[in-house]
Amino acid sequence: MRKILVFFIGILMTSLHAFAQAPKKPTSSEIYHSLQKLNFLGTALYIAAHPDDENTRLISYLSNNVKAKTAYLSLTRGDGGQNLIGPELRELLGVLRTQELLAARRVDGGEQFFTRANDFGYSKHPDETLTIWNKKDVLGDVVWVIRNLKPDVIINRFDHRTPGSTHGHHTSSAMLSVEAFDMANDENAYPEQLTSTTTWQPKRAFFNTSWWFYGSPENFEKADKSKMLNFDIGVYYPTKGLSNNEIASMASNQHLCQGFGRVTTRGSQNEYIELVKGSLPNDETNIFEGVNTTWSRVSGGKAVGEILYAIEKSFDFIDPAKHLPNLLLAYKKLQEVPDAHWRNLKSKELKDIIVAVSGLYLEASAQESSTYPGGTVKINVEVLNRSSAKIALKSLSILEDYEDGTNLNLEENKKINLELTLNVPENMSYTSPYWLAEKGSLGMYTVADKSLIGKPETPHAFMATFELDFEGFSITIEKPIVHRYSKPDKGELYQPFEILPQATTHLTDKVVIFADSKAKDIPVTIRAGASGLKGKISLEHPQDWQVTPAAIDFTIAEKGDQQTVIFTVVPPEKESEGTIAPVVSVGQKTYSQELIEIAYDHVPTQSVLLSSESKIVRLNIQKVGENIGYIVGAGDEVPESLEQIGYKVHTIDPNNIQPGTLAKYDAIVVGIRAYNVVDELKFKQRHLLDYVNEGGNLIVQYNTASRRGLGIDNLAPYPLKLSRDRVTEENSEVKILAKNHSMVNFPNPITEKDFDGWVQERGLYFPNEWGPEFTPILSMGDSGEAEKQGSLIVAPYGKGNYIYTGLSFFRELPAGVSGAYKIFANMLSIGKDKVENESDIKG
Repeated sequence: MRKILVFFIGILMTSLHAFAQAPKKPTSSEIYHSLQKLNFLGTALYIAAHPDDENTRLISYLSNNVKAKTAYLSLTRGDGGQNLIGPELRELLGVLRTQELLAARRVDGGEQFFTRANDFGYSKHPDETLTIWNKKDVLGDVVWVIRNLKPDVIINRFDHRTPGSTHGHHTSSAMLSVEAFDMANDENAYPEQLTSTTTWQPKRAFFNTSWWFYGSPENFEKADKSKMLNFDIGVYYPTKGLSNNEIASMASNQHLCQGFGRVTTRGSQNEYIELVKGSLPNDETNIFEGVNTTWSRVSGGKAVGEILYAIEKSFDFIDPAKHLPNLLLAYKKLQEVPDAHWRNLKSKELKDIIVAVSGLYLEASAQESSTYPGGTVKINVEVLNRSSAKIALKSLSILEDYEDGTNLNLEENKKINLELTLNVPENMSYTSPYWLAEKGSLGMYTVADKSLIGKPETPHAFMATFELDFEGFSITIEKPIVHRYSKPDKGELYQPFEILPQATTHLTDKVVIFADSKAKDIPVTIRAGASGLKGKISLEHPQDWQVTPAAIDFTIAEKGDQQTVIFTVVPPEKESEGTIAPVVSVGQKTYSQELIEIAYDHVPTQSVLLSSESKIVRLNIQKVGENIGYIVGAGDEVPESLEQIGYKVHTIDPNNIQPGTLAKYDAIVVGIRAYNVVDELKFKQRHLLDYVNEGGNLIVQYNTASRRGLGIDNLAPYPLKLSRDRVTEENSEVKILAKNHSMVNFPNPITEKDFDGWVQERGLYFPNEWGPEFTPILSMGDSGEAEKQGSLIVAPYGKGNYIYTGLSFFRELPAGVSGAYKIFANMLSIGKDKVENESDIKG
């Protein structure tokens, strides 16, 4: 049943806080900026490897000063990094970093693209990178983006000529870019793409160089700059009230999970780009020299340009609606342009300007944030014409088979509200990130729908199509269906409208360690995506494990509510690994996914569907001690992992560390990068070392080495120098150097086999220099490199022991790597073999 409410708006609403999903409401200055960009027919593509690799100064300069259509192609989504603001790692971190990139582009004015490459972690050489990535497919994705975007210029963040000198992903991004430069124009290269796009030849390509690539400003000053372009990217934009580098800083600030929050900068600043492909411009400040960036670039464009240039020249900031008739005329003429690429691109830009100058507000908001395939939801539609222009709503459609043809006249400043019922098709896909829909490989995501390749995110579940009549001329405007709501402490909020399963499940622990043959109760939480949900849940498991009961009935009355059921899991007597996975049956349908919500204020809320499962490990492990103190660093799941094998882990607030407060702990563990992110530690380090001196065990996990250092002189009781040494090959050979040391003998014998099954890497930021008091325990190295001995070193200090390790326990323990648990138990137990009897060793 449709309800129509028409009333006069006499009160201006106060603007409230809104998330990044809020619709754009452009000012006159912003409309004018869009008009300037509409009148520039040139495109630039910036290419690098990861989120936060991009030069936001240059992207902002090209978009806001040059007015070019500017995009960033990040080959990966940054899945292999760390997270400073939350628990998301791997694919979930990739989702978060994708949204941070999109947030950055909303600030600097660029667009965003990706390939299917998976950030598998640090790589030392492009040979390794391109083997794991599958070079052919990633190169094809780069070619695909170039053919569709059709950039006139390409700028690489990294140098393609220096393989092995930096992160293999970085160099690979430049190498693939250079190779794709000519390949995009070769009809014999990836010919299957040409059914959906056309070949394209960019004009020139550059490397975005700087003194950093030369080692110092002094070296860069002496460098040959004959093939470089140089421009001041510190320009000031009066209509924005901001300098270009201020905008760039604000864009970079969106990368919060990587710790990019920083103060803004402003003032004159030079940027250099070095030619690597194509002809060198004579004007060293004009990257588009030789490219026709006017409307005369396209057949039929001159007539369009004559209208639009005149509007730009005489733009009325007080009453932009006066330009509507000429904008409509330009739109009509634009539809006669035969070049489909420019016609489609500029038609979208021009329609946005037409809507903006008309003061048109078009919104379709679902009354709920989600529904399921086969479900229904009410849609509130708001239509408002805030100009004197004669505009009518001819029709409104959401699905191809649904159309509402009311032909409503939109009177000035009189709002029309419509309420529609949307029936979601049974075969509707879920709105989870498309690249996670199927299981990928270490280096590549699997994307079945090739039309999605390159896109930053899954397209909106539904679009509302408004057919508008402007005095006899029709224009169609699409708006995504969103969910608009409010909270007393937040105000007006927006989030995406999503299609999600009727039922999802959650296992609290993604890895469950059985240190003995005793059974464990495993809670499984069922979340209802629909009201009145009834069904059964069972737990799939390996044959040599036992689960009771076989199935459990459940009923959940309200959508969004949850119910937790308990299964008892009995491990086998011998060591074993496997997977348990809950399966929900509702009628004839089964559900086996987990719904994970990623919610931060600086990015839109994300709903991610992954397989609901946990790894189960039957591990014969021994340990000594019980109470462990843990100082949290940048965030990891090591404490939860230690609790899995029976330790009681207590979080230590560095502010509360005082003499004598630490003696109760059998060992203290310092979390990853703690000395990088916890300033208070430099004032408390002496107390930690006193704890060791009095008989305690202190385990310090990796910290990053920087030119500024850690800001602490007494990281260890003896000389210790951190480096950037790392071993990235997770299957690289490991040798035990100190075979008689208790670290590899008590209470668990450690062999080379305990390094089987490690994930992503061996470790990172190893010390490369240390005092003679330290004993290196292990030796390891990547292929073709000298072995490194700094991954795990230990030194007695007073009555206790100090251990520094760069081994990636923060990855291995949550992944359920058996050997990593045994090694960590031995570190916690060091020294206890001298005072504990065999009967005191706890299994």
